[in-house]
Amino acid sequence: MAQEEAGCRGFSEGPLDPDMRSPRPQTVQLADQGSCLAWPLTSSRHGLTVMSDARRLPLLMNPPRTPSLSSSELQEKAATLLGVDRTLFVPTNTMANLISVMCHCQRRGSQLLLGQESHLHVYEQGGVAQIAGVHSHPLPDLPHGTLDLLELERMVTRGLGSPYHPVCELICLENTHSSSGGRVLPIDYLRQVRLLAQSCGVRVHLDGARLMNAAVALHVPPASIVEHCDSVSLCFSKGLGAPVGALVGGPKDFIEGAWRLRKALGGGMRQAGVLAAAALVGLADVEEVLLRDHQNARRFAQGLQELASPICSVDLAAVETNMVMVTVDGLPPQELCWRLQAVSADEVAQTGRAVRVLLFPWTGRSVRAVWHRDVSARDTELALRKWGKPGAPPVSGTGTGTGRHGCR
Repeated sequence: MAQEEAGCRGFSEGPLDPDMRSPRPQTVQLADQGSCLAWPLTSSRHGLTVMSDARRLPLLMNPPRTPSLSSSELQEKAATLLGVDRTLFVPTNTMANLISVMCHCQRRGSQLLLGQESHLHVYEQGGVAQIAGVHSHPLPDLPHGTLDLLELERMVTRGLGSPYHPVCELICLENTHSSSGGRVLPIDYLRQVRLLAQSCGVRVHLDGARLMNAAVALHVPPASIVEHCDSVSLCFSKGLGAPVGALVGGPKDFIEGAWRLRKALGGGMRQAGVLAAAALVGLADVEEVLLRDHQNARRFAQGLQELASPICSVDLAAVETNMVMVTVDGLPPQELCWRLQAVSADEVAQTGRAVRVLLFPWTGRSVRAVWHRDVSARDTELALRKWGKPGAPPVSGTGTGTGRHGCR
């Protein structure tokens, strides 16, 4: 039987075929592909109905210059949630970050300071340079995802009054910090960065793709984090579970400039209302969903530590939100990913089910597991059981494997 596509639903479940020869895999998706809210969104499950009929279309589809009611509602709710004047709905968080940098750094050759492992620096194709003409200067990330304040101050002040150095106009922080395994930036650290920036006439942008995870982990309103920044981005298609969408938040004049840049970058959408409706659903139960994700990630990390695997280890102190970084020794991470996806006849015979676990090979010595609304506590236990079965290859075998690729 065909497996359900894991790109949308993180866990698929079905009975084994009667002859046990063609099991339908149960897939636990711990690769960060984003979860999807099921369509149509119904009031019984999600508290909102989205229907493409004549009555609903005027609410969901408008020309880009005229926000739909759904996108306007989303932007207003998000502005209140984040404690900013206004927000602007955009297709992706990469676009949200690029727009923010372009709004802050309007002089070509302006300098942007950020972490060398930050998403904006590593995974957004250098858009701030190739599109905005902004010079990025990466600084070493500390284990917690922070930047050294003394080094940050040195770089901020170096260009002041100098005809040789680029002038720093913006500091970008990432919260939670993806490459550090979802670590949360402390409020006091954010306050110190803001004070430093203000003293030098520099602004602070927060890449808050997973801002809501940080707020839940710190037990504070998101506005308590955002108040230490001049602008913020927020992604709806990660832990919040919407199929697409992000936003930019900041002062009124900042968002007016962001609107023009969104149009120039091709981000104005007639279908924005349909997408905004799903984002509203993601916000509706955000605390409950993200807290469950954090608990499941913590349970997984504890369980993995209890397995005492000879090739896999995890630092429990570093598990703060919905991510677990697993250090791998003696086996290529890509090979470990493939083994956890593979289903053997022995496994089916022993357990009566076929389970596939999807992880992401993060570095040459680690894999990353990410939780979202489609991965339940039961899925987490299935993943641990798959990892720890005496006959399963991931933790007890060494071997060379097949070298297959394609881990998601």
